[in-house]
Amino acid sequence: MVKYCGYLVSDSWLQQRALDVGHSPPKTFEDRNSMMLLGSRDLMARTGVLPYTSFRRVKTPKGKYFWCIAFACNDPWEQLPTRAPLEEKYKALKEALGREGPPRWYRAG
Repeated sequence: MVKYCGYLVSDSWLQQRALDVGHSPPKTFEDRNSMMLLGSRDLMARTGVLPYTSFRRVKTPKGKYFWCIAFACNDPWEQLPTRAPLEEKYKALKEALGREGPPRWYRAG
């Protein structure tokens, strides 16, 4: 079972992030998906984690699906580290998301 270590982000949070940085409201399903990708890329770039993270869909233990900004993965084919990152790597993202604690591990969605 593939697992990712990262921070969860909801669809609505990503859409709002894209709107906040000046993107137009979505008109189609494809626009909505593009907005979420743009919101995630903006967040990862502004917090300096873009070069060493991936944007993946995950499932929580309660069965809900979220996007995950992943720092690590237990599958070496993902080309991410297999261990959780040091705090210096995730601190800026954690603060931007208003989270407490280190990134957590989630099952791939």
